[in-house]
Amino acid sequence: MKYKSQAVAKPYFIAAIGLFLGQISFGLIMGLQYVVGDFLFPAIPFNVARMVHTNLLIVWLLFGFMGAAYYLIPEESERELHSPKLALAMFWIFLVAGSATILGYLLVPYATLAELTGNNLLATMGREFLEQPLPTKVGIVIVALAMLYNLSMTVLKGRKTAINLVMLLGLWGLAIFFLFSFYNPANLVKDKFYWWWVVHLWVEGVWELIMGSMLAFVLVKVTGVDREVIEKWLYVIIAMALISGLIGMGHHYFWIGAPEYWQWWGSVFSALEPIPFFMMTVFAFNMVSRRRREHPNKAAVLWALGTGVMAFLGAGVWGFLHTLAPVNFYTHGSQITAAHGHMAFYGAYAMVVLTMISYTMPLMRGREANSPAAQLAEMWGFWLMTISMVLITLFLTAAGILQVWLQRMGASPMSFMAAQDQISLFYWMREITGLFFFLGLLLYIGSFFIKGKPATAKDPATARGLASATA
Repeated sequence: MKYKSQAVAKPYFIAAIGLFLGQISFGLIMGLQYVVGDFLFPAIPFNVARMVHTNLLIVWLLFGFMGAAYYLIPEESERELHSPKLALAMFWIFLVAGSATILGYLLVPYATLAELTGNNLLATMGREFLEQPLPTKVGIVIVALAMLYNLSMTVLKGRKTAINLVMLLGLWGLAIFFLFSFYNPANLVKDKFYWWWVVHLWVEGVWELIMGSMLAFVLVKVTGVDREVIEKWLYVIIAMALISGLIGMGHHYFWIGAPEYWQWWGSVFSALEPIPFFMMTVFAFNMVSRRRREHPNKAAVLWALGTGVMAFLGAGVWGFLHTLAPVNFYTHGSQITAAHGHMAFYGAYAMVVLTMISYTMPLMRGREANSPAAQLAEMWGFWLMTISMVLITLFLTAAGILQVWLQRMGASPMSFMAAQDQISLFYWMREITGLFFFLGLLLYIGSFFIKGKPATAKDPATARGLASATA
């Protein structure tokens, strides 16, 4: 590490990985409940498992983004973090609040939890992804504001680069758009209209800025390519992301009672949304092919390349498959949506956080890269998780196509539950593949505990073993 305060990122990354493990565990529980409906009932009903699964996803990614920012911004700004103590205090507040919320979901009926946490004072609960009780939402705002103050002061007093400014802009956008989670109008159309101002403008807006800055930072470090080249790519990518993503939010307005013109605006700009993700893929491979150094952390390079490819496939290709209004009329809310969501979240955001952890964790432990044996295990984890996610996406896509035909397009449309029975085979295949994903995650975590001599760029073992794994 160049700056002592960058070590603040370490507990954020550890918490992120722990919560990621929890998210996948509840995903496996929920996947089994698709085919064995009373599995763990009434201890963990399906609606609770789903709520925990999606909320853990959001929380662990936020921990990952915060950890990345606390590591990246001091180095980009060429100065120590403004207040490491404030960053650590916010870590414990966020961890305790997040853990208490998850325990609340599991141990208290949701209606009772709403009553106990003041939902009658300001009704914000009961909406997908934004189920958090009012005190938790307030806590998230406090943690975000403290983080933004800390990081903004660091940047203001230090060097300004495209990477730290884009990261800061993305984090400010994250905090500002989350404020719409406090607005819960009684009119259902207005509720859904503004609900997407949090959900869409996060994942298809400001989170893309955070992702781009993290990927650019890692590529600067592992390739040695001139910063000016990488920063130009970054500016073009985020411009395209914002141009397509902001108005592309209209693809969520097709069937909620919004004006009809959103079907045109949403379709046209959604069709442009794969472009920035394709550019990220080209960007990553182009920078690695032009590299001026062979970085010893081959695993981090693999994660960076994988992020570009999987983000393009999940968020770009699978998003485009069902984003045009005439197609979405039939596919809306089907398992095709679930297929897109799984690969997009993994490819775009989970993988970029894992990339950052892969690059920075060895540095925070006093070495440039983990041992060749550790990196080999990590790469096996990469391939297991990535191939498993591709298969999960394909199985859900097949389930979705069959669901649409049986439930919405056939001569004698089936009921929802009857159609679900017909596609249960794909759910079993998804569940089995999910177990392999879980194994890959365990390998990724275990790789950080494998000891050995740290790899160097000239290490013959690194060159032989890791090159084959990367290929």
